[in-house]
Amino acid sequence: MKRLNIKIYGIVQGVGFRPFMSRLADACRIRGTVCNKGPYVEVFAEGRDASLQQFVAGIPEQAPERAAILKVDVHDVTDDNAAPYEDFSIIESAKERGDIFVSPDIATCDKCRAELFDPHDRRYLHPFINCTACGPRLTILEAMPYDRERTSMKEFPMCEACHEEYVSPESRRYDAQPVCCNDCGPEVYLLGYEAVRGAAAIKEVRRVLAAGGIAAIKGIGGFHLACDATSEETVKRLRALKHRPQKPFAVMMRDEAAVRSACHLEPGEEAMMTGHQKPILLLRHRKDSPLAPSVAPGNPKVGVMLPYAPVQMLIFDYPGDTSEVPAMLVMTSGNPSGAPICHNDEEALETLAPLCDVILSHDRRIRLRADDSVMDWFEGKPYMVRRSRGFAPLPFMLSAPLKGQVLGIGGELKNTFCLASNHLFYPSPYIGDMSDLRTVLALKDSVQLMESLLENKPAAIACDLHPRYNTTTVAEALAKEAGVPLLKVQHHYAHLLSCMVENNWQERVIGVSFDGTGYGTDGTIWGGEFLLADYRSFSRLGSIEPFWQAGGDRSSREGWRIAVSLLRDSLMRELQGSGPSEIDAAWKEQCLSLGLCDEKEFAAQSFMLQHRVNCIESTSAGRLFDGVSALLGLRHSATFEGEASMALQFAAERGEGSAEDLHYTLHEAADGRFLLPTTALFAELTALHQEGSPDEALAYHFHAALAAMIGAGCERARQQTGVTTVALSGGVFQNTLLTRLTKERLERAGFRVLLHSLLPPNDGGICVGQAAFAMYALQER
Repeated sequence: MKRLNIKIYGIVQGVGFRPFMSRLADACRIRGTVCNKGPYVEVFAEGRDASLQQFVAGIPEQAPERAAILKVDVHDVTDDNAAPYEDFSIIESAKERGDIFVSPDIATCDKCRAELFDPHDRRYLHPFINCTACGPRLTILEAMPYDRERTSMKEFPMCEACHEEYVSPESRRYDAQPVCCNDCGPEVYLLGYEAVRGAAAIKEVRRVLAAGGIAAIKGIGGFHLACDATSEETVKRLRALKHRPQKPFAVMMRDEAAVRSACHLEPGEEAMMTGHQKPILLLRHRKDSPLAPSVAPGNPKVGVMLPYAPVQMLIFDYPGDTSEVPAMLVMTSGNPSGAPICHNDEEALETLAPLCDVILSHDRRIRLRADDSVMDWFEGKPYMVRRSRGFAPLPFMLSAPLKGQVLGIGGELKNTFCLASNHLFYPSPYIGDMSDLRTVLALKDSVQLMESLLENKPAAIACDLHPRYNTTTVAEALAKEAGVPLLKVQHHYAHLLSCMVENNWQERVIGVSFDGTGYGTDGTIWGGEFLLADYRSFSRLGSIEPFWQAGGDRSSREGWRIAVSLLRDSLMRELQGSGPSEIDAAWKEQCLSLGLCDEKEFAAQSFMLQHRVNCIESTSAGRLFDGVSALLGLRHSATFEGEASMALQFAAERGEGSAEDLHYTLHEAADGRFLLPTTALFAELTALHQEGSPDEALAYHFHAALAAMIGAGCERARQQTGVTTVALSGGVFQNTLLTRLTKERLERAGFRVLLHSLLPPNDGGICVGQAAFAMYALQER
């Protein structure tokens, strides 16, 4: 007989791994023990050589579907005095320090769904049905290791029947921490009418939805606001109540057949949509889609997901109930604009009650909020927009030998934070925009809980360079309280580092970081940058051509202001040598004839730009998109971040023709960096627009021209540095048309191109870059 010590690392908690090991041991006639150590699962296995070989080989080959094994260490045990094992048993969890892997929440599996609607099953219509392969994980977890007494399910003692399944190796619920049934589990109820519980509560919500009403529904990671997605009147009412005039709503559809009736679903997208993560996936509308136009106005895509929690499945289908709930429901985050998703009854009563007709809640506490993940699709792979439920806090791994623990507090918009331990980088679920105090408080609470779960005590904290961000204030307070250094990381540099981490890239890159705005090291606003970067430092190689943003924060929402400024710059070049009055007259005439502003607005802009009042110099690529969108009459101003840029992309996709062979000469700035001739491009677009060229063709020309300029910038950077790898990051590269055109051009020129996939290129990913910078800085101490 021989004895082995086996350690399995990865997502091996909350996925039925220990029960699986017990069943595998029985099949291979192995005796021993399995224990959850927190950072890993440890097995002592005793048996004959052939049986042990079969057992070890079976671990990665037959592991539970939801497990993710990163490493298996096997060592002989040579203790001659050790007593032989009598059987194979699961022993009590024993915490140990080391790498920690926390499972995300997992969508309801097919077996549980079948039981949910089986009248002969004892969990028939149970809104909290789950097993070792599905159900809540991160959102109910209070501490590690993942055992019931360290989750919010500890408040629900198991009945005798559930306990028997929980301890029986033959059961699908063997050691499933959230296991429960109708007799012992949580219960749904109508908030404000707590006597209406269980089936009666669900049926009332179904009646409200079928009648065209709006319902708030508590799910796994927070509340949703739901209504009939095929009723224009109902969707418009929700928009009015939520003060959300244009931003697209997500839609939950009953099943795949409903999805196909409304959207085009490609093979790769189908696998992602029906898998165990069930994110919101951006799909293209069918021309005959039954969805109300106001679900995603002016957008060729709509965010679609399938039900991933049992209560959602029961909302769509409840046997014996006569209400006919639509097969397509708006299912948007339950929060007022700018605030985090509501996750308890107090928040729902305060903020959601005015927005809906009924609130369905339940008494299982949500320990950590988790909004839905949102992803686009690019080159046959996911292209993340918002990384949260189903993905967070799965870590990204760097192969470098790093030691220490740090915190990257994240961005001001689309905030997520990142805790890093050694080579592992754990992004949090989505938090939200930090302009709202409630979101700031949610960030603080979430950081504290995640630090506890991951046993992370940061030795350094990183934040954005901007001095007035709320995230900067939070990071400063946390660093002071912990007595650790605070590192301020330039925004666009953090974007690039996040792309490098996701690709596990160790060498220097030419980084193209294009987004809205970020505080530059020179005190101006950056946003269209070429940086030579590694994990320790960066240098600025180039940018788009600077222009003036006038009007403070309003200029980020009102693209016409950017267009007015760019038009002035282009006319000053065109009319060089003319007097100021002649230039001003031409400028005013063009602004008014193009419909960019009226005389009063022009006078205000003119005063600010000529006297540099409430103005700041900018190289923001995002604002450039906004200005072009306004010039072409697509969006004069925006009601949500990225609206004008999205309209420009959609117009370009409609106007796309054959690839354009464009070449541009770069300029030089006073500080030696190269400049893309974006002002001349704006002037060219203005002239073509005035001549009557189709706006959709001009929108595509803008994208193709910008991709050509980026290619020229990268070639100049390669000549200067010898670096041949380019990383593309920043919110502008959420635009898949620009990303494709740029990538194709760079690859034709012989560059290796690093892109995002499971980490957003937008501000939702910069926390990882901040944490990477802090981790490498820690190695120097």
